[in-house]
Amino acid sequence: MNLTLSQRLSLVFSILLLACCGASAWLQIRANIMHEKEVVQGLSRGLARSIALDAQLMHAEDDTTATQGISPEAVRRLFSRLMDVNPSVEVYLLDMDGRVVGHAAPQGSLKRDHVNLDPIRRLLANEPLPIQGDDPRSETGRKVFSVAVLRAGERKVGYIYVILQSEEHDRLAARASASSVLRTTLWSMVVVAGLVLIAGLIAFRLITRPLRRLTTTMQQIDTKADQLALPAPSAAGQRDEIAILEHAFGDMASRINDQWKTMRQLDHDRREVVANISHDLRTPLGSLHGYLETLSLKDETLDAAERQRYLGIALAQSQKVGRLAQALFELARLEHGSVQPELEAFSLSDLIQDVFQKFELQAAERQVRLMATLPHPAPMVRADLGMIERVLTNLFDNAIRHTPLGGEVEITVASNEGGKVAVTVADTGPGVPAAMRENLFHRPVALQGEYRVGGLGLLTVNRILQLHHSKIELASEPDQGAVFRFTLDAA
Repeated sequence: MNLTLSQRLSLVFSILLLACCGASAWLQIRANIMHEKEVVQGLSRGLARSIALDAQLMHAEDDTTATQGISPEAVRRLFSRLMDVNPSVEVYLLDMDGRVVGHAAPQGSLKRDHVNLDPIRRLLANEPLPIQGDDPRSETGRKVFSVAVLRAGERKVGYIYVILQSEEHDRLAARASASSVLRTTLWSMVVVAGLVLIAGLIAFRLITRPLRRLTTTMQQIDTKADQLALPAPSAAGQRDEIAILEHAFGDMASRINDQWKTMRQLDHDRREVVANISHDLRTPLGSLHGYLETLSLKDETLDAAERQRYLGIALAQSQKVGRLAQALFELARLEHGSVQPELEAFSLSDLIQDVFQKFELQAAERQVRLMATLPHPAPMVRADLGMIERVLTNLFDNAIRHTPLGGEVEITVASNEGGKVAVTVADTGPGVPAAMRENLFHRPVALQGEYRVGGLGLLTVNRILQLHHSKIELASEPDQGAVFRFTLDAA
């Protein structure tokens, strides 16, 4: 059956309710029957004793036992009169072994001629009522009874055994139950079951309302949408498991939405990186191919100077392609996670001096001054020396290339609170436009033609600093010179 959760709960609840009502009705009827038996047995407990005393008075002159002194026909007449006076009882004479030796039952109505004496002893011992004994007119039936010891003088010779609910009584009681008690019980069960069922269905409806709302929300989730329209109820102080589940699902959906947007952005960035790298590779490769083809076709007509010039240009383009391929390889290793920093303590001022020497000729060619502002004493940092050298190399390379003639590139080192050392690299170039700032450290961005802000160098810098649990920041205003800042752990 294709049923909803509310419908399944309601169906199970209805079945359980009907079963409980049936069990309750059975217990109620049984309790009424047992109560009736207890009352009847309590009221008629002395009936057998009265019969036994009367029987002893009647045979006081006989020297024999009661069972021998009273003939079966006399017993039948006596018991018949008693049963005529009270049709709800059946009277039997038992010997000391429980065997039926006298009765007024019709011929052939007795189903057994022996009565178990254990219930008789319990009743004579005044144990709690009701106590049921064997019914001689039934092979397995048991009924409440009254019993008394029959004596001859001082000697016990048998029992007067009185069944207090005769077959006639059972027939009348069954007819009355069918017409009154049972009908009342069934109607009360129907009324109670109906009221409880209505209340239960309303309660299930109210309880499962948050689940239905949550189900509707889950069905409306569209991972292609920028936002998921999901209510986010506060779980503070909540004890309702469904409300907590709804809140947890809201948080999960929000995180999935953020992750999905991040994945979409990463995929978009990846495609843009591939496009940009393809553009960057196509230009030097085309130039390299063109000059090599020229050398191949015009080798005999070119003089030594022209041949050398063409070879120099081709070599420069091949070096550019090589640097780009190396940058891609380095970025791929960092992104893959196979490279982990090997931390060591070193002097940041010594590293800066080495970087200055590396870019001294390039800065001189572009007439750019390299400046450093370092505290005294020189700070020690704990990081991967090779990776931090790559960070400074990429930042200085970008700064020198983007700084006009006569400009400056300055690095500043300062100790911060919390055991951190702040490093700032600033230039006097055109800066970074506002439109490019958001994704500056996530993908290469074209500014004008082949002039690129950032490129693979800043992507590599960002990844290296992430491995050092730090990050690169652009601290300058748009179009006012680029200022990059990051922090390292002090040694």
